[in-house]
Amino acid sequence: MEDLLSETEALGRLLEDHRGGEVRILDLRGMSGWTDFFVIATAASDAHMDGMERHLKDFCRERDIPILRKSTRPKAGLGTGLGPGDQWRIIDLGHAVIHLMTAKSREFYDLERLYA
Repeated sequence: MEDLLSETEALGRLLEDHRGGEVRILDLRGMSGWTDFFVIATAASDAHMDGMERHLKDFCRERDIPILRKSTRPKAGLGTGLGPGDQWRIIDLGHAVIHLMTAKSREFYDLERLYA
């Protein structure tokens, strides 16, 4: 289990290295039957979110970590300045679920408080 924690911490450092804002790791062991950790980071723009996702995929490929599922929620509305992008991307690695969010989406959903 410590290997999963150190791997999750490495994911958090990767997001920090690529300027993910307010990177947080939530330890959900014992609280959730479907994952052990959430890693949450704020993206400054759609391009920034794309870049962080690309670096995460490279990290996983280099370490043979399968990406079980990737989803996008919710789509940006007209006038948000995000164009075809989104406000929240979820990347499920099984032991960890990565949440890349805009500041607005992160404030609205407030996962840290929800899972505290």
